Amino acid sequence: MTTPEAASVRLRNGASVRIRPIRPDDEPRLSALYDRLGLETAFQRFFTVMRSLPPEWAHYFAHVDGVWRVAVVAERHGADGEPVLVGVGRYEAAADASDAEIALVVEDAWQAQGLGAVLLEEILRAGEAHGIHEFRAWVLADNARMRGLLARHTRIVRQQVEQGVAEIVFCRRAAAPADAA
Repeated sequence: MTTPEAASVRLRNGASVRIRPIRPDDEPRLSALYDRLGLETAFQRFFTVMRSLPPEWAHYFAHVDGVWRVAVVAERHGADGEPVLVGVGRYEAAADASDAEIALVVEDAWQAQGLGAVLLEEILRAGEAHGIHEFRAWVLADNARMRGLLARHTRIVRQQVEQGVAEIVFCRRAAAPADAA
C-alpha cells in the first residue's frame, strides 16, 4: 500500500465523510477549507493567522509523493454536489526517514465528531506501511484538543514544552481499525 484507500466513515453526529488521499486538484479546496477555519483553529494549525492560504502553500500541500509526504482528506458533498474538504491529515518524513512530522486540521463545525482520530489513524498506518514507526507533532502547549487526541490514540514516547510549543514524539498504538465512535 503506497497511499491510503478511499473509504466512507460515519462520524459521531451520524454524518458520513469520505476519507481519501489528497490530489493535486485539491488545491482550491484546501484554500476554501482554510477560509472556513476559525481564527483559533487556523492559529493552532499554522501558528499564525493569514487572510488566506498562500497559493504556494496550497500547491505544496496538495502535491505529495505518497511515500515520504502523505496526506489524506475528509470530504463531503456541498449543497451544489461538489466535494468540500472538512479535514486534512498529513505527514512528512525526515530526510533520513527515521521519523515523520504530522499535522491535522478539522474545520470547526466538524470538530469533536471523531474525525481527527480517523485522520490520525490513516496517516499513521500509511507511515508504518512505509517503514516509519516514530512520529512527532509540534503543538501549541494550550491546544488541549490536539494534545488529548494524541494522548488517547497514540503511545507518547516523550514530550517537552519550550516557549509555549510542545514537541510530542509518539508511535501508533496497535488498535482496531479507525472509527469515529
